[in-house]
Amino acid sequence: MWPVTLHGDLIELRPPRFRDRAQWNRVRSENKEYLAPWEASLPMTPVGAPASDFISKRPSFYAMVRALQREARAGRSYSFMVWSGNNLVGQITMGGVIYGALRGAHIGYWIDRNYAGRGFTTDAVSTLTKYAFDALGLHRIEINIRPENAASIRVAMKSGYHIEGNRAEFLHISGAWRDHICFVKINDLIK
Repeated sequence: MWPVTLHGDLIELRPPRFRDRAQWNRVRSENKEYLAPWEASLPMTPVGAPASDFISKRPSFYAMVRALQREARAGRSYSFMVWSGNNLVGQITMGGVIYGALRGAHIGYWIDRNYAGRGFTTDAVSTLTKYAFDALGLHRIEINIRPENAASIRVAMKSGYHIEGNRAEFLHISGAWRDHICFVKINDLIK
């Protein structure tokens, strides 16, 4: 089942490829400050050393692509570059895929600020959710969003997700443990 390309109304979701490196690096560089408040960070460990001491360094683009492809082939996580024509506009990942009694996952994403507010992210979330429900047979998808991220809250709601509740200090984001709102969508075809 992997690799797979998914088509939305406005976007195309494609697995990351080595040849995407230049565009990915450019878009990420141009959006560094824009994305910084929402980016995951590494907390201090209980022994006082930063978790980064236990991780060699941020992987190269090529190592990242290899890891993402390996995870997708194993069915644990599916990461896609979001394209509008020939323009890389973001990235979306459905991770934490669990089968068995839960049959669920969570979605995370980022969008180039030049394409924000134009429906691309909503289309990407809706397209990936449809794939998760129809092709993978998942029952439940979560999107966890910081309360102050009004744009992402609109994306979740427009994509048919509903608020399930709050998660205190849920993820380490931009240097601190941050509260999140949990949005959920249920696959009504799986009973």
